[in-house]
Amino acid sequence: MENYDIIIIGAGPAGLTAGMYAGRQNSKTLVIDKGMAGGLGLEVPMMQNYPGFDLIAGMELIQKMKAQSENYCEIMENTVIDSIEKTEEGFHLKTKNSPLLMTSDDEGKKEFLAKSIILATGASHRHLNVPGEDEFLGRGVAYCATCDGMFFIGRDVLMVGGGNSAVTEALYLNNLGCNVKLVHRRDELRCEHHLQKALEENGIEVLWNSTIEEIKGDMAVESVTLLRDGKKEDYKTDAVFVAIGEDPSNDLAKELGVALDDAGYIITDKSQATNVDGIYSAGDITGGVKQWVVACGEGAVAAISAYEFLNL
Repeated sequence: MENYDIIIIGAGPAGLTAGMYAGRQNSKTLVIDKGMAGGLGLEVPMMQNYPGFDLIAGMELIQKMKAQSENYCEIMENTVIDSIEKTEEGFHLKTKNSPLLMTSDDEGKKEFLAKSIILATGASHRHLNVPGEDEFLGRGVAYCATCDGMFFIGRDVLMVGGGNSAVTEALYLNNLGCNVKLVHRRDELRCEHHLQKALEENGIEVLWNSTIEEIKGDMAVESVTLLRDGKKEDYKTDAVFVAIGEDPSNDLAKELGVALDDAGYIITDKSQATNVDGIYSAGDITGGVKQWVVACGEGAVAAISAYEFLNL
């Protein structure tokens, strides 16, 4: 069994930042991710709102962050946490290779002991699960208006959803100068009243009783098949933004008895501490503002707090 001071679960922006900060404090640190480092950040084709870069792709920024973090900590990708348990000695983790590696069940099994844990497991976007959605990701299909809206100024955009997030992002896209319409599967919105009023004041059309059945195009999104009031139609658009909710990756938190809010996100205090001694959390799994720079900030705080916990 390998021993570490801090083990960070999740190698997105929060986890990689936490790894760097923890390692720089001379804590023996390991970052584990079930896939490739980057998390949802890998889905960002280009962004203009990360400090220090006028324009950078999510993949490129993750590569830079990963390389920097590896100077201070170990990073283990494609590794699934099989079980995690709090013991008198610390936190006992059992891992195995990700199913994506197509190895045998016994291959890659390892055990670790950590004095402190940082959960940076993130959240996943809910998808439409329609033909063309995966194919055109980054080429007209997007899940973050703040990240990708600038690329569609003056162009036709569909925002899918009816809650606060979808309407807020539709208003954001409209303010940028996109020609945005809201696609909602019901005949009334679920968002707050003031947001509904803002939609009306900004003249944003809502396509009621509508769902997207397919996303089509050649090199990029050109149209969608829209099921509207029970009838299919071909609807021209340059982009489809999806905001139908997220699912927090909280299975490990539940296993450890970490407190969650009503939406399933981990509850933390200002030091990113959870209700379980020795466990901290950072990034999208904590809810709130889901932005890359916020995740990095929380990762730094979590690592510093974990270090202080170890040295009390």
